[in-house]
Amino acid sequence: MAAVLLALAASASWGVSDFLGGIKARRVSVLTVLAVAQPAGLVLLGVVVAVRGGWPGWGWWVLWALLGGIVGAVGIGSLYKGLSVGSMGIVAPITSASPLIPLTVGLARGERPSAIQLTGIGLALIGVAFAGWEPGVEGARGGAAVGAGFALVAAVTFGSSQVGLEEASNVDPYWATFVLRVASVAVVMTVLLARRTPGPGRIWPTLAVLGLLDSGATILFAVATTKGLFSVVSVLASLYPVLVAILARAFLHERLTLVQRGGALVAIGGAAAISAG
Repeated sequence: MAAVLLALAASASWGVSDFLGGIKARRVSVLTVLAVAQPAGLVLLGVVVAVRGGWPGWGWWVLWALLGGIVGAVGIGSLYKGLSVGSMGIVAPITSASPLIPLTVGLARGERPSAIQLTGIGLALIGVAFAGWEPGVEGARGGAAVGAGFALVAAVTFGSSQVGLEEASNVDPYWATFVLRVASVAVVMTVLLARRTPGPGRIWPTLAVLGLLDSGATILFAVATTKGLFSVVSVLASLYPVLVAILARAFLHERLTLVQRGGALVAIGGAAAISAG
């Protein structure tokens, strides 16, 4: 039960932070959002590990955490970009396919999904296809929804980052999260130095808050992986698109086609089925 609650808490925190990130990325560049949010999250994690202490020593877990952070930086940047240019109710559900990568890793380790989980995998793939499809106008052929490409990149990188974080968390979830964030901040700052990016202006407090929420969610997820099955935890934590879609409907008054709404619900339902199995 602890793993379930931690994963759901991570999902809720990610949902709020991603909604805020998508909103602010419509006002300033994605790089500007990350340049404030990522270091703010690192400060929080630095306080956590400073209070806990107990450096676990060098090992392969550090490399896993670093790789997870690098890939994760690409993922969060892609997600914010997708949310800023496309409909949040479409972009966010597409990223709910990210657990397919942890599930694949689980299969390689010898795990065997139940019939319900296999059904959920199929539903998630079908749902993603329909949620990310935008119908044509006045008889024109439809195509991928705006932001769908960024969402798919985010899904792949998030799933890969979760694998790296889970491997590192087997040693210590708190230090694993801290090292992961150090890597992501390093990526963001390297790109920032290579480009001229305007400052955040008056919205920097909001960007700092979303960074704290993102880091808080990451550490909740890392701890959850040590208390329950990785496949289940990763799926539960990926339910954040539900909250993003709800917030987008409530505050942005987004309207989706029936097919897109159905696809989003099927994708999320597939994720739930994987968890139930």
